[in-house]
Order: sequence, then structure tokens, then C-alpha cells
Amino acid sequence: MTQSMPAIFLLIVLAPLAAAVVSGIFMRFIPRSAAHWVTILGVGLSFALSAYVLWQMLFAGMGSMNVTVYDWAMVGNVQFQVGFLVDRLTALMITVVSFVSLMVHIYTIGYMADDPGYKRFFSYISLFTFSMLMLVMANNFLQLFFGWEAVGLVSYLLIGFWYTRPTAIYANLKAFLVNRVGDFGFLLGIALVLMYTGSLNYGDVFSHAPQLAGQTIQLFPGVAWAVPTVICLLLFVGAMGKSAQVPLHVWLPDSMEGPTPISALIHAATMVTAGIFMVARMSPLFELSNTALSVVMVIGAITAMFMGLVGIVQNDIKRVIAYSTLSQLGYMATALGASAYAVSIFHLMTHAFFKALLFLGAGSVIIAMHHEQDMRHMGGLRKHMPITYATFIVGSLALIAFPGFSGFFSKDTIIEAVHESQRAGSGFAYWCVLLGAFVTALYTFRMLFLTFHGKPRYVIEQNHGQPADTGHAHMQPGHLPHAPKESPWVVTAPLILLAIPSLIIGWPLIEPLLYGNFFAGSIYVSPAHHVMQSLAAHFHGSGSMVLESIASPTLWVALSGVLVAWLFYIFRPTWPEKTAKALNPIYQLLLHKFYFDELYALLIAGGARGLGMLLWRFGDEKIIDGGLVNGSANAVGRLARILRRSQSGYLYHYAFAMIIGLCLLLGWLILR
Repeated sequence: MTQSMPAIFLLIVLAPLAAAVVSGIFMRFIPRSAAHWVTILGVGLSFALSAYVLWQMLFAGMGSMNVTVYDWAMVGNVQFQVGFLVDRLTALMITVVSFVSLMVHIYTIGYMADDPGYKRFFSYISLFTFSMLMLVMANNFLQLFFGWEAVGLVSYLLIGFWYTRPTAIYANLKAFLVNRVGDFGFLLGIALVLMYTGSLNYGDVFSHAPQLAGQTIQLFPGVAWAVPTVICLLLFVGAMGKSAQVPLHVWLPDSMEGPTPISALIHAATMVTAGIFMVARMSPLFELSNTALSVVMVIGAITAMFMGLVGIVQNDIKRVIAYSTLSQLGYMATALGASAYAVSIFHLMTHAFFKALLFLGAGSVIIAMHHEQDMRHMGGLRKHMPITYATFIVGSLALIAFPGFSGFFSKDTIIEAVHESQRAGSGFAYWCVLLGAFVTALYTFRMLFLTFHGKPRYVIEQNHGQPADTGHAHMQPGHLPHAPKESPWVVTAPLILLAIPSLIIGWPLIEPLLYGNFFAGSIYVSPAHHVMQSLAAHFHGSGSMVLESIASPTLWVALSGVLVAWLFYIFRPTWPEKTAKALNPIYQLLLHKFYFDELYALLIAGGARGLGMLLWRFGDEKIIDGGLVNGSANAVGRLARILRRSQSGYLYHYAFAMIIGLCLLLGWLILR
């Protein structure tokens, strides 16, 4: 069995790649149906094999496998390899990634049915899946960085898929550039790992980790930093970019300019979870630095709380879910900072299901609304879209951590873990994640009520229809060519399949994943960091946890958020406008997303333009053109004018010059 596993690992990553190549290179020669069938079969094969690997690890006794496929290069004593590390952390991740990707592929058949870039889109999302699988299955930093950059590149292509939209081009450039900032820190961290351990292989690096504990490095003269702290902070800078933590979060909401299927894929199980996975994988390094873990915790808590606040004032249904993703990523990072890595990965898994469900549910609404995304032009859709509505409720309840739903088991445990932590910053982080539960419930049910409840806020104009959106044209806002209706089965079937794990998956998995030995050998936690052991002493099964939630402040804080949403958007719909006017400074602060974009535009973009102008005016025009190019030409001209005066044309002038020159030469020879 184990002898055939390397071939299975290769098939898991290469099946989506082969499908992407066939769909992309031969898109002119294959029919539209072939594009989706070949990619769905490729990703479906990857999911089936991933589930098989997970099954073997859970029930057949298969252990972790570290397989080197081939040696790519060797520089000195450093080997650059391509290989796979498949342990339980990897098996869980590849199963989740491939399953969500498969649902997105099926959903795309209905959502992108009328788009002229249909075949190109399938090629991109299959390539995106390959990139994420390579990242997750890597056994060394080189391959990790390859997958890291590959998901960034393909996300650039997907966010700007509708390239005739200026906003889409701006969004994909923004995502690409912001991630380059994070990736620069990530690359420096990898360089330090190589410098101090002499290897890029995970096994070698982790075995050398204890030796790094006492070493220091001077980043500034006279100031010594612990090497593990510097390495972990630099690696986390990369995670801040990919997993959109404050202040490198600004690209994620703008990524909504891409088609809804890719929004679901990016936000649920692939790109944004890469940073969370990376920190969990690097737990042997992060456990050496309490400073780095405190930074991770505080940054995550700030992201969880304050990005959720921004979601309250958003009117675009996809942007509300995007800010929800930011907030939930903050919860995951906070758990990492508390050394509760298993809880973070557990929430990553549950979040993948219900967040993909919410995004695809939003896409179903957008289809019914003729690609209208403003919730102010919706309302009353539950009568027309019963399946979408039912599954959307499941996703919403999972998101707010309602007892019994998947998000409850993971999110509630994160809050408890942070409360149990004694690390610096844990008190601040606890209040952020606890109050974040209120904020999450408020913006989630605001979205649910505005979209599905109340009176319709749109106008139906018969015989004024337009072709389905291809990213170019829209009808007048709030005007539809026909009454909304339920989406086709290729859209609703993935919603139902995602709603099932969003509802039930927490029940059987919380105990083995968090309080068993599921991640033994995959995640390392120092004995001094006893958060999960403390929680295990109070855990008496998933059913007991649900019953005990009635005494938990998290439940009542979340229900308060639901109540406020009902009061403002069902009971008294005039209150939101009055509240916005009464609290206008706060409303404007949230509406402008804490002015991060304006600040970056002023300091970074404006500073870059100012520096460019300075280099142009003084560097290019004055120094290069004026001094070196034109200056050298002018100097030659001036010298030529001086020398020209010596060319008088009189013979006796030349004779005197020859005699004087001869005398000078003779004098020099005599004086030698």
C-alpha cells in the first residue's frame, strides 16, 4: 500500500494541472462542455484520492510519509528538492481544498454559462487548485514558496478575469502588489532559515529548531534580537499578506471584482488559508518565540474585531461576506497566537464549508437578481428561492457559531482558548474575539434580512431584458427583466452538499481533532503552552458542549447581535439611517474602512509618485540629461572652441608651437 502512495500523491497534484493544461491550451479546439468535464474530472479525481489518503491515515494505520520526487539542484551542501510531506495535517487540508474546489467547479457551470471566457475560467480555477495543493503538500521551503507564489499569480488572473472592467484591473493589481510586500518578508524569513539551519527541508529545519533558541542576530548595531523571533515575524509577514491580516488586508475586499465562484474559492479554502496553514506547519519554530506568538495573537484579534465592524456598513452582498472572511481569518490567527494550532486548523476547515456556502449562495442570489449585488435593491427573496434561502440560513448560523452548527464548535473553542491563554496580549485579544461574536451576528443577519426578508425593493420591467452578465453591462440598479427564481441544479446542488458539513461536521470531529492525537507529529506545542490541555479537562463530548453553551457568554453576545439586526432591519427599518446620521463620524470611519486605502494612496502610492517625480526632474533631467549626456557634449564643444583658437593658419604660429613643444620635451628628458 505504502509503495503506491507516492504515485497517488503525484496524481492528487497533477490531475488538476493536466486538466488546466488541456482546458487552457486546447480551448480553441474543444467544446465548452469538454472544458468543464475535463476540469471537474481532474479535481474530482484529486478529491477522491485525497479522501482515500485521509481514510488510510484515520482507519488503516497509515503513518506520515515524507517523499522526495526528485532533486532539482544542489548548491554547495544545500539541496533543492521537490517532494511531498503527507501527514494528517496535509491529508485534512488537501481533502478540504479539493472538495470545495470540486463544488466550485460544478457551480461554475451554471454561474458562468453565458460568459465568453467560460473555458479560460475553468482552466484558471483548476490551475489555482493545483497551486494550492502543491503548497500544502510541500516538504520543503522551496516548494512551499513555489505554491505560495503560484496561488498569488493565478489569483491575479482570476480577480481580473473580467479585464474590460477598470475596477477589476485595479483590484488584481492591488492584490498582486500588496502580496508582494508580504512575500518579501516571507522570502527573508526563508533566507534566515537557510542561513541558520543550512537546509530548506522541513525535517532538517525542525530538528535544528532547538539549537536556534539561544542565538541572536543584530538587525541594528547594538540591538540583539532572538533568531527564532526574527524568523517567525518575517514568516508571519508573508502570512499577513496571503491571509489578509491588518494592515495587509486591503486587497481582499477588492478581490470581489472577480466572478463569484473564484471569490468562494479564494476566500474559503485556498489562497487566504495558506498563511494560517503555514504558521501551523511552522509550529516548531513559532513555539520558540513568545514574542512572535503575541504579535500573531494581537494582529489576529485586531483583524477579527475591526474588519467585522466594516462589514456592518457594506451594501454589496459579496463585500459583506468578504469582510466576514477577514474577521474569521483574524479568529484563526488569534488561535495560532494562543498556541491553539489545532483549533485554528479546525476553524479553517469548518469555515471553508460555510464560507463557500455563503459565497455560492450569494452568487445564486446575484443570478436571480440579474447580477445585482446591492442588498438595498433586494428583499423578499425567500419566497422565490427556497433552496438558496434554506442553505443560506445554515451558512449564517454556522458563521455566527450557533450551538450545534460546525462554526460553533471551532469558533467557541477559539474564544475559550484565548481566554485560557496567559500570553502577553491575551486579555485584549479575548475581548476582541468575544465582542467580534456580536459584530459577526449583526452583519450576518443584516445581510440575511436585507436579502431574503421584508418587502421587495426592486422593479420588474418586462421585455427589457439583457443578456446575462459577462462582466460588462448591467441593467439600471433595482430593475429586473423578470421575477427572481431559484437557480438551476448545478448551482443549488453544491449549496446543498456544502450545507451538510456546515451543519454536522463539527459533531464527530471536534474530539479527535482537538482533544485526541489527530495532529500528533504534525503540529508541535511546547509543554509550557498548556491551553489545549486546560480545555480538554473541561470537555465532555460535543453534545455536552452544546448543552453547556447556554451558560457561555459567546452565545448571548451572538444572540444580541441577531436581535439588534432584527430590530434595525425588520422591526424598524428606518433606524439604520437615523443611527448613521446620529453617529456620522463613526459611520464615515467604517464606510471608508478606517481610511487604510486613503492612507496607502497618500503615503505609499503618493510617495512613490513623488519619488518618481523627484528622480525624473533632478535625476533624469538635471543629472543624467543635463549633466552626463548634454553636459559631456557641451564640455566637448567648449573644449573644441578653445582648441580652435590655436588653429590660426599662420605658419610661424605652428613653428613656434613646435619649438616650444620641443623645448619642453628636452627639458623633461634632462630633468629626469
